[in-house]
Amino acid sequence: MPKSLHNDICDKFRFSRVYEKYAQSLSNILLYKYGDLLNPSDKVQEAFIKLWENCSKVSPEAVKSFLYTTANNLMLNEVKHQKVVFKYQEVKPKDYTNESPEFILRKKEFSKRYERALSNLREDERAAFLLSKVDGKTHKEIGEILGITKKIAEHRIYAALNKLKNELEELNKK
Repeated sequence: MPKSLHNDICDKFRFSRVYEKYAQSLSNILLYKYGDLLNPSDKVQEAFIKLWENCSKVSPEAVKSFLYTTANNLMLNEVKHQKVVFKYQEVKPKDYTNESPEFILRKKEFSKRYERALSNLREDERAAFLLSKVDGKTHKEIGEILGITKKIAEHRIYAALNKLKNELEELNKK
């Protein structure tokens, strides 16, 4: 391979010649590969900006590779970004409810009573119950976490459940 006469392309004249040589073909390749929706010409411009910012680091022999790799990576990043945007647009939070105001009020009241009933439990029963029902832990896992046997964990969970049923009549319905 012949040795380059210049060490970099930081000269405006050399840089403009590189732009004239590669810009159109790079833009066409990105257009063919990714389509027009992701603005391939913008990515080509960004690639040339990155080349100018790194002109002293990029040898003249590596310019084409640098440009094509940079532009392609910019397009791939844009594709990833668009996927996130589309995914977010698909999941729109509901700003309405089919629940009646009476139901919402009853739910809030029940929640308050449930919290109060939970706070009335002994600490060891509450911990075992919440590990089981909220965290979905097995009796064996609860025993290991709390440093008790599986049977004691079961007993605490069922004792807590019985106390909650006594305080909250909604839990007794089937």
